[in-house]
Amino acid sequence: MLLSRLRVPGRVPEEWPFTLPAVRHLAGRGVRLTAPVAFLVGENGSGKSTIVEAIADVCGVNAQGGKAGTKYASRGPATPLGRVIDAELTAAGLRLLHGPRLRRRAFFFRAETLFTLGQNVSGRYGFWEDDLTEQSHGEGFFTVLDRMVSGPGLYLMDEPEAALSFTSCLRLIGLMDQVARDGGQIICATHSPILAGLPGAQILELDDEGIRTAEWEGLQLVDHWRRYLARPDFYLRHVLSD
Repeated sequence: MLLSRLRVPGRVPEEWPFTLPAVRHLAGRGVRLTAPVAFLVGENGSGKSTIVEAIADVCGVNAQGGKAGTKYASRGPATPLGRVIDAELTAAGLRLLHGPRLRRRAFFFRAETLFTLGQNVSGRYGFWEDDLTEQSHGEGFFTVLDRMVSGPGLYLMDEPEAALSFTSCLRLIGLMDQVARDGGQIICATHSPILAGLPGAQILELDDEGIRTAEWEGLQLVDHWRRYLARPDFYLRHVLSD
């Protein structure tokens, strides 16, 4: 483990994102990370991406996505939560995230900005050789994942399933498992019940009450997908015109 706890010390202002129940939870009790792979799940607007971006800030990674210890782009100002969040690092985490610049091992895989990042770094030393614009979205995702997510290091992900098929999601589970076995740590915001099914992973569900540790079987996400696949009409009748 590289990162063992997240919390927001002191009082927080009455403004976004500190009004989000999940962020309030970080300010009140904090969250302990207990497994090499942790998934943040919850509805849109629950704060998943906000928290992952803040972790990127405090660990010295561009919150728009990218690699720690590089000079290819300005990191810009930290996010509001990133300016105040406290990340409790282990000795290994301090060495890999705050040691000599060229030895830092962290990468933020952000689906929303990945191809913009690729325009800046494809072909540069320490990144990937392939031109992402010449590949499908899913192929491009795995070009980056295979090259950048490997071995000991902190790997942040925001909806990596966005361009992946069912079988590609299974392939990503295998990659995540290997990273964990090799001493790396992954924190992933996702809407995918496939990814969240990784055995041994910690699942943190964000809702109107804050953040709670959950089991895969009990996730609302999983329940909705099961019900929809069994009877799509039960859901579609609420959104389709007569």
